[in-house]
Amino acid sequence: MTQAAKLTARQEEILKLIARSIERSGYPPTRAEIAAELGFRSANAAEDHLHALARKGMLELASGTSRGIRLTAQARAALRPAGAEGMLARALPGMEQLLLPLIGRVAAGNPILAQEHIESTLGVDPALFSARPDYLLKVRGASMQGAGILDGDLLAVRQTREVRNGQIVIARLGDEVTVKRLRRSASRIELLPENPDFQPIVVEPGQAFDIEGLAVGLVRNAL
Repeated sequence: MTQAAKLTARQEEILKLIARSIERSGYPPTRAEIAAELGFRSANAAEDHLHALARKGMLELASGTSRGIRLTAQARAALRPAGAEGMLARALPGMEQLLLPLIGRVAAGNPILAQEHIESTLGVDPALFSARPDYLLKVRGASMQGAGILDGDLLAVRQTREVRNGQIVIARLGDEVTVKRLRRSASRIELLPENPDFQPIVVEPGQAFDIEGLAVGLVRNAL
């Protein structure tokens, strides 16, 4: 670990734990898993350390998911002198292969990256995508076939709430997760299909609605 990182011994330990988890499984550990691995009394202690690492520029944390942890370029550079090149080579952007969790059916009300939704981990070429994705989502149905997104395809998703009109998003409406094109105005939000056999979804005032992520690429599933 470089001195420039200015991490405590515990923070360095957590950072290495996260890197090992990404290498082993393709996704970061949960707060509870970090706590169990390092002997913390609760996941809150792990959360405190994660936020400290984020303040130091070592992590990016996404709210609303237990695995919303991403190593920054600064963290990768700090880990590299400690012999982590091989450990990270297959899991991080800019390397030969990116390991992504494959999400199947999403149970009502549960975070997309909840462990029970992860069917497997797939290695993909990061050059395939317009931005670094966080996971692959298995497409169900034909509502987006006009955009070339077919039933069974694997949609590469970047976990973010920062999206623009006209982009294809992963949205949570109530307890359901759907892939649609976003149309948002001052007075209403619509989720548009790319198939005339399907009707647009209008988000009603007061209805539970959130953006889960942005589509950044597609893998045609030949399995």
